This record gives sequence, structure tokens and C-alpha cells, in this order.
Amino acid sequence: MRKRAVLAAALAVTSVVVGLPASGQASSATRWTLTAPGMSARTGATPEAHLALEHGRLTLSVTRGATTVLEPSALGVETANGDLTGGLSVTGFSQRPVHETYDTKVGRRLHHTVDAAETTLSLRGAGGQTFAVVLRVSADGVAYRYVFDTPKWTTVVREASEFAVPPTADSFLLPYDNGRSDYESIHAHRPVAQQDPVEYGYPSLFHVGDSWLTVLESDLNGSYGGSRLRLDAASKRFGLVLPDPAEVAKGPLRTPWRAMIVGDLATVTESTLVTDLASPSKLADTSWIKPGVGAWSWWSDGPSAGSLEKQKQFVDYAAKMGWEYTLVDSGWNASWIPELVKYAADRHVGIWLWADAKITDTDSEREKNFKQYRDWGVVGLKIDFVESDRQDRTRWYDDVLAASAKYHLMLNFHGAPIPRGIERTWPQVMSVEAVKGAEGTKPKPGREPFPIEHYATLPFTRNLTGSMDFTPVTFSGVRPNSEGGELALAVVYESGVQHFADSVESYQAHPVAERLLSHVPTVWDETRLVAGDPGGLAVFARRSGAEWYVGAITAGPAKRLDTPLTFLPPGDDWLAEIYGDGADGKLVQTTQRVTPGNTLTVPVAANGGYSARFCHAPPGAASCG
Repeated sequence: MRKRAVLAAALAVTSVVVGLPASGQASSATRWTLTAPGMSARTGATPEAHLALEHGRLTLSVTRGATTVLEPSALGVETANGDLTGGLSVTGFSQRPVHETYDTKVGRRLHHTVDAAETTLSLRGAGGQTFAVVLRVSADGVAYRYVFDTPKWTTVVREASEFAVPPTADSFLLPYDNGRSDYESIHAHRPVAQQDPVEYGYPSLFHVGDSWLTVLESDLNGSYGGSRLRLDAASKRFGLVLPDPAEVAKGPLRTPWRAMIVGDLATVTESTLVTDLASPSKLADTSWIKPGVGAWSWWSDGPSAGSLEKQKQFVDYAAKMGWEYTLVDSGWNASWIPELVKYAADRHVGIWLWADAKITDTDSEREKNFKQYRDWGVVGLKIDFVESDRQDRTRWYDDVLAASAKYHLMLNFHGAPIPRGIERTWPQVMSVEAVKGAEGTKPKPGREPFPIEHYATLPFTRNLTGSMDFTPVTFSGVRPNSEGGELALAVVYESGVQHFADSVESYQAHPVAERLLSHVPTVWDETRLVAGDPGGLAVFARRSGAEWYVGAITAGPAKRLDTPLTFLPPGDDWLAEIYGDGADGKLVQTTQRVTPGNTLTVPVAANGGYSARFCHAPPGAASCG
């Protein structure tokens, strides 16, 4: 069956390419149209990539049906040995179908299938230097990278890569913080033509006519720095910005993928293109990698990280709730960590430790510290203050990831750049902060809540590039949302390790929330967007095993949310345990029997939301257990 699938993909590739020569031959053709090896079952419209070589310059545009989502945009690079942005000629062309299956430990989906058409266009610059543009088209997107297939050193000083999104397109852009590189800003929502001419971080979301476009980056490693976008004030085009004066690597060099997810909003939101493009897992044994929920004391009581007794209290609560972990933040003492680890292990709870990135800078530091943590029985590290996209930091990532795998330590990066498919290549990465999260809702004098639109934008932006450690469900925080909306973040936001950040006392004062939080998974076999309006509404259905969960958050006045239950498999009746906003502002839980043909109608408060757990309902069942 696999051979038939690959053959079908290959036939699709050769039948949809316009104006291409036989493999390996030079071509005088200047335009090529490339499409995916299949059609989208949902929309019937998949992206097409249009390459053009005119007057020695290479451009790429992307269409979906009659909509141009990307106008002709420059491709090419400049190296220390020559300018490869102009004076180009084609020296070769080849194609291949890409069919892969792989698993991840975290994400919106754990089992993945990739079907794409890959085209390699070999080029020569005016000075004789050669390189290639490798371009992939799949049902959910278009991506390209530059390849220098030489064993020599390559120094890239500039990319001409640009993204000419129509200026009339609506956009959700993240202003990039050059000082911290931590992606902890609030998205600017306005048409492209009205956005400020500054740098923006990935992913960038655009609404172009009847289509949505997400621009991001994938497969970053120590051979290159992490890029971002800059909007040109005059042309209103986004250029790609490198973080260093030069990216230097010993060949062969393959730059990160410059990727665009294209489709309707559901296609863009459910896509796993960022991991589809990433390098395969480097780990043969992943049995020690276990996602889960973690209790975390720092948010509600900062000094508690230095108290063994208080950490034991959080361990006890994690054990009571059935949570897998407790995270001990900055301030812990090595003298009592072994005792805490044993205390937690006796209660089937694992211990994560906070670590400053500075103690992982050298091989000797990593060997010494990681071995010590593992000898204590620690299961994971929250590494903080990473704060860089530069190539020296991506090389640091390579070393830290390899060392943590050696000592079986899971990882969560804070004060860090976004993930770029890392969870496929290094499955021990459970989450990354890279978000303006609940640390900014910790009560303090004069603190204002985040805009409610921030909460409803993240599922369509930051969370699309990988697990997001927002540290949600802080009822005692400075919040703009209702209690139902806050609880729903446990389902709406995806993170391989989910740290519920409020105090034990706060959760105990919310027994309705405790019921959901003692069951909700952190990883999902399947995710579907039920309804969405970035900045205004996000309703997700997620499956874990035989159970489904729904999380819904809204911005704006109180309303009634209607959720069709067509995602439920046909057959048995289902029980729906619904956790939402009560008339007095407190959480309430109700239960009803439903079928896949029903529509669930739930009243929500202003800036509210709800969560629901669905389980099979045999006769006489009154709850999901």
C-alpha cells in the first residue's frame, strides 16, 4: 500500500508541473507552476506555488483558487563569495514525491502523515557560484529553503527572501523585542498597509480574501540563526532579517525552511507543517519522555521555591489531583532536592527544576550539572533566560539538547525564542514559553489585565508553531476573562507539560475546576477547529484516546455559544460534562446526554468561555467518572 501511495504522489507531481524539463536538463523556461500531490478533502482548494526567473532574478508567488495570497516575492541569498540574488541561470531541475509518517510526543496531533511534492531548482550566479532552491508544496502549504551542496564553509550575509502579502490583507503581527528575543509582546491587529515598519516575530498571520496565510520558520539548528520579518515602509513588503552579520557553517548547508501555511482557518490552525518540515527524531528511545501536568508554586508564592516544606505541599496537591509533576522554580537548595525527589516519587510525582541558561554554557558545565540532576532523580529542567535567536545560541541549543537526551532530562525553555519544529527532532522538549503569558497576570499594585483579544489570538498565532507554556488557569490573577474562560485555557492552549500556576488554596476554592483539571490531558491524538475568529473567538475540539474535550473562549459581551457536535464519532450516545460561567460569576458544572447530531448550546459571560468533557454514555451512566 505504501508503494502505491508513493507512486500516486509521483504521478501527481509530474502531471501538475507546467513548463518543466526532464530531470537534470537545463531549461530556457522562465515560469513554473507547482502544486500538491492531492486535493484537500475539506476545501477542494490547495495552494499553488508559481516560480519565475526573469532578468536573472527568481521570484515566488502563491495562489489558492482565485486568490493571490502572496504576490511575486524575491528569492535568493548573498554570500561572502558572491551575490546570488540576481544574474541567475538554471542549471538543473529535479523532482521527488515526499511521503513520510512520524510520531511526536506533544502537539495538536501525535501521529503525522506527510505528502508533498518537492522540486529542486539548481542555479548558478553571475560569478559562477552554485546553489539550489528546494521547494515543497503540500495540501496545507508551501515552503522553500536554500541549499549549498559543498563540503566547504559557506558564509551567508543576506537573504533576499521576502513575503509580499497584499497590503490590503488583515494581519496579526508580533512586534519583535530585539533586546530579549523572547517573543513576549501582544499582537498588532490591523491591515498590512497600516502596520508599523518594524521587525516582527513568527508566526505571522494574514487574512487574504477567502484564505488565511501563516508565515513561519522550521528546522533551525546550529548551522544558522533564527530569522524574523521586517516590514518595509515604502513597499509594504516583508523582508527576512538574519540575526547576525553573517551565518557561517561548514557545508553542505541547508538553511531553515521559510514556510507558509495556506488554506481556510481550520486548515491553517490544524496544520502541523512546522513539524512536517523539521528533521526526523534524533532519539531511538523515547520511552522516558512523558508529557503531563505540573503544579508550580512560584506564581502564587515566589519565595516558596526556597522552602522544602512548601514544595512538599505542592507535591501533595499534585498527587491528590493525579498530576504527574511539580516544578521547583528559582531559589531551590541542592541540600534538600534529593529528599524532595524521594518524597515526590513515593507519591508518583516527578520533580522538574528551574535552571539558569548560564550554567549550561560549556560541555563541562552540562556534564556536571545534568549528571547531578539525573543522579538526584530529577525528570526535567526549565531552562530560563535563553534570550537569543543568534547562531551562537542555536549552536548552544544543539549541545543542550544532546546532553539532556543523554541524561534523560525533559526540557522547557523560558525567556526563549519560539520553537520551530524542535519537538519532532528532539522529542524531550515539552514546551517553550515565548509568549506574554500568565507571569504577567501575577497580582501586584498597578497591574492591568491583558487585552482579552490577546487570549483569543494566541491559538491562531504563537501556539501554531509549537507547545506554549502560558501557565494558565490562574483564577486569582489580574485577568480580563471570566472564570469559565480562564478554565477553558486548559483545553484551548496546547503544551506538552502544562503548568497550572495558581495556589493550592485557590484551586481548592474552585472544586468545579478541580474536577476538570484532574482529568484534562496535555497531549492530543486529534485537534479540530470548531469555530474561530482570531482575537474574538476560539472553539477547539480535541481528542485523547476515546474521549473528546472542547475548549471555548470569547471576547466581548455575554452570549450563547452554539457548538455542533459533528466531531463526535457516530454510534453510541455521549455524556457531556460542561464547565462554564454561572449566573453569579462562579463556575458551574452540568451534565447532559448528547449525540453527534446535536448542537451544544452554552451561555457564557462577557469575555467568557466554557470547557466540556465527552465520554461514551452506556445506559445508566451519570458522569464520565
